[in-house]
Amino acid sequence: MRRWLRACALGGVAALALAGCGVPEGTDGDLVDDWAGLATPKIFQPAADTCHPDETEVGYLSSYGPVPCDQSHETETVHVGTLPAEHTNGATVPSAGSPARLAAYAECEKAANRTLGADWRSGRVTLYTILPSEYGWKGGARWFRCDVAEVNRLDGPEVKRRTGTLKDALAGAAPLAHRCFNVKLANDKVDDMAEVSCTTRHDAEFVGIYKDTAGDHDELVKGSTRIHRRCQAMVASYAKVPDDSNLKYRTGTIYYHPSAEEWKDGNRGVQCFLWLSDRSLKRSVKGGGTKALPIRYA
Repeated sequence: MRRWLRACALGGVAALALAGCGVPEGTDGDLVDDWAGLATPKIFQPAADTCHPDETEVGYLSSYGPVPCDQSHETETVHVGTLPAEHTNGATVPSAGSPARLAAYAECEKAANRTLGADWRSGRVTLYTILPSEYGWKGGARWFRCDVAEVNRLDGPEVKRRTGTLKDALAGAAPLAHRCFNVKLANDKVDDMAEVSCTTRHDAEFVGIYKDTAGDHDELVKGSTRIHRRCQAMVASYAKVPDDSNLKYRTGTIYYHPSAEEWKDGNRGVQCFLWLSDRSLKRSVKGGGTKALPIRYA
């Protein structure tokens, strides 16, 4: 009896198929040919022109939560790029100092300067080059993210929370731009650079940045005389005084060069300041000529 029922059931199915019974109108009876194909998986990529509640050094998807820049935040993404193809074949995220990271930094620096309106090192701003996490890299992510943030001071900086974009934050008379300082020394070394208004008493002034061409960080650090001379030339141009043997009797210099870690990331910028060890000023010396920086042999 069981075999007979089974046979009848199978026969019934065959009869229905032959007769065309039970097939909905508008279908062809094929159960597999009308399924849509699976979409190609998309690799996460962050967005530019967004802000973030906290600074980060690695682009983890789990911590990615951008906010509008008019809300409280620490960093702002000014550019998102793709690593050059020749640098993307490694099994792990490129390390600091690698050609891939140097290429990313160079692009980030250009994007940051374009957004800020001036070289990012000319004001109270810091720059981050952020690559995907190891997990993201293994999943195919090859992007890099360029973030900028406001800091509280020139030396010993800490990131500040802010509202509002940093676009043009260093252009013209922007409040974040470096200008005048009071210097505190300890054991003949600069211990503190306190930023003050150029119309109040001060003894140092920011004059500009140059890109150093040292072969490595050790060479940079050992080249203090060369750096001093480069900064002297910038002081002369800034103040409009002769760049000659008398310049050392007009002013000294202070400079800040990248740390070993910053150098490895690609930062080659040296910040130059004029410094008056024996007197103070109450106005900027920019374009002031020999009256602003007279020769003082004593």
